[in-house]
Order: sequence, then C-alpha cells, then structure tokens
Amino acid sequence: MVTIRPFEPDDVDDAGRLLATRHRAQRASQPLLSPRYEDPAVARSVVADALAVDGASGAVAVANGAVHGFLLGAPKGSVWGPNMWVESAGQAAEDPEVMRDLSGLAAARWVDDGRTAHYVLTPAHDRELLDAWSRLGFGQQQAHGVRAVPTERPTPPPAVTIRRADAADVEDLARLDLSLPEHQALSPVFSAGVVPTYEESLADWKRDLDDPAYANFVAEVEGQVIGSAVGASLEKSSSHVGPARPDNAGILGFAAVLPEARGRGAGRALGEAVGWWAAESGFDSVVTDWRVTNLLSSRTWPRLGYATTFVRMHRLIGY
Repeated sequence: MVTIRPFEPDDVDDAGRLLATRHRAQRASQPLLSPRYEDPAVARSVVADALAVDGASGAVAVANGAVHGFLLGAPKGSVWGPNMWVESAGQAAEDPEVMRDLSGLAAARWVDDGRTAHYVLTPAHDRELLDAWSRLGFGQQQAHGVRAVPTERPTPPPAVTIRRADAADVEDLARLDLSLPEHQALSPVFSAGVVPTYEESLADWKRDLDDPAYANFVAEVEGQVIGSAVGASLEKSSSHVGPARPDNAGILGFAAVLPEARGRGAGRALGEAVGWWAAESGFDSVVTDWRVTNLLSSRTWPRLGYATTFVRMHRLIGY
C-alpha cells in the first residue's frame, strides 16, 4: 500500500536517487542533456536546492518503508500570478500514476495558501507522466528544446541578409523588442507578459548593444531591418537550470520578425545564424524555448532540429 505524506528534509537522499534514475532514462533518448544528473549525489544537491527555496513544499509516496516518488514546488515572482512552480528537479516517480496522488496532497496546501497558479516542468520523454499531469487538469504552456550545433554554415533565403547588429540598428532593435510580446498577447497565445515601452527598450539597447556576452543579429530585406535574434551562453539563462541545462550550451534567447515581413524565411535564418554562432563559439549544443500556442515559433524551432526536452504544464485553479 502506498502512503502519501508531506515532503520532509530527510527525504532528499531518496528524492535524489529517484531523480537520477529519471534523468538516466531521459538521456537514453535525449543524450544532449547533461550526464551529471545521473549521479545520485549531484541529483540530491539540486533537490536540496529546490527544498531550500523560501516557501518550498511537496509530497512523497512511501511503500514498504521506501520512497517511490516525490513532488516538490516553490513560489516564484508575482508576474506568474499566485503561483507554485515545480522545476526540472522537482519530481520523479517509479510509477507515473502516483504523481496524481502526490499532487493531490501537495496542491491542497498550495491552494490553502492562496497559490492557485501551478506550473510543472515535466520531462518530455515520459508520455505516461505527461498524461498523468493532463488528467490532473494541466495543459501544455511552454516547451524547452535542444539541438546539436550545426556543422555547416547556413545560407539565408534569397533577398534576406543576416548580419551582426550595430549601433545604427538600435531603433529597429527596440521596435522588434516589442514585436514578440505583442504577438504573444494575441490569440491563441494570450500571454499576460508585460510589453515594455519603446523608450524603455531603446534605452536598454543603447546600454547593452556592445555587451560581449551577447551575439545580436538582424535580418534585412532590401536594406530594411525586419527581424532580430540574440544568442548567448546558456549560463545567462535563469529558465534552463538543473537537469534541464545541457553542459557547454548556447541559447537562442530571442528572435522576432516584424508582422508585415513574416513568411519570407527570416525567422528561420536568424535561428540558423545563432546556431552557427554557437558552433563557432565552441558550444556543443543550443537550447531555446517557446510557447506551444505560438503558431510561429512552435513550428519553426522544431523544424530547425530542436527536440523537446521538457514541457511546462500549467493549471489555474478555480475556473
């Protein structure tokens, strides 16, 4: 018989063992992920970090004196609503069905605390686990993807020129900075993300354009800038952490094309440019992420070879 009880500090060792087993199974189909988390000691450390976050709580499943599953979440900033987040190190179970029982106990506390927006970063390889979360009322919101760096320099489509951005581009870059959140606010994404003002974006670009940590690209057609993209080391990302972070990886952190210029292949060309920059910079892989309801990015990035590693599942309680 399985007993579900609250997660306690003494459960960290068992949770680390379960997480290492989960990650080993995931890497069998997604070898670009880091092998480090197959080590129970390393997996234990990221579970301990998750438990140490202020407000963290969760549940474990115990049978015959042994822990067979765990769930651990913690709140993030208010931009995500009254939230609880289960990050990539926050769940593992020998039987995916038990995750529904773990959520049943953990979520009761979360909702009692007024935290009704729940986010769960779930390994994409485990279809039974994704199904278990779906049967708890969760839907897909975001995907994380990874691809190996390209081995050949890409060629942009005819009439599209890809080049590094310079100081003369800051006004175009500022406009493009608004283009993505404006698009994400529309149907069928309906993102509640804040759209910055043009003046805010312009000031940011004037300050940061020359930052060597970022590779900024623009796409031109007939001398007019119609799109932009940004590459960086994955170390700059706060979203791809723990088991979701490949070793020695770059990130396609941003890409946008003006609405009137879409359909010419500029977005794909920008993504390929960041991939080639990552290859020349010595990275082994590139990651990115996208809203699964964004009809443009959810089709473009998989076509560039990005394989989904994690899916962010989301449920808003009470509606």
